[in-house]
Amino acid sequence: MFNTMTITKAAGALIGSLLFLLLVSWGASSLYHIGPTGHLAEGESHPQAYTIPVEDSGAGQKDAVEEEIDFAALMASADPAAGERVFGKCRACHKLDGTNGTGPHLDGVVGRAVASTDFSYSDAMVAHAAEAPVWDAEALQHFLENPKADVPGTKMVFAGLARPQERADLIAYLETQN
Repeated sequence: MFNTMTITKAAGALIGSLLFLLLVSWGASSLYHIGPTGHLAEGESHPQAYTIPVEDSGAGQKDAVEEEIDFAALMASADPAAGERVFGKCRACHKLDGTNGTGPHLDGVVGRAVASTDFSYSDAMVAHAAEAPVWDAEALQHFLENPKADVPGTKMVFAGLARPQERADLIAYLETQN
């Protein structure tokens, strides 16, 4: 059925096809080259087709201004009614009726010891209790700004509240729930 000549012809056809594909690939890549050629001097950057000039947005100045905000003054002018609207973002995980949801209940949280309710806290939050033992307005303000930065390893997936006034309003609302 199969003799030596048939196997030789089949192998020749296969090898010839692969050689043809290799030559076509080399030819196409020399005609349609994309990207840098690799002929750059040491330390020379790749040439750009065009550049887009970007003006300084002053993002560093905004951060510096936000650091200087007097949070005590914000707390003095905080609106609990506005804080109740902000609490809508928290309502998916936290309750105010004394029962735990996905997160621990928040009634009486202002002035309460950190990680002190009957809830399965992360190890990071339990360790945070040694650093900041009580949820006072200042500790809540730092935590609510960026929970993952304040307590790395927390189970809380919320990104935080960027605006200081929202944080102050929320804390004022939570104070009314004590």
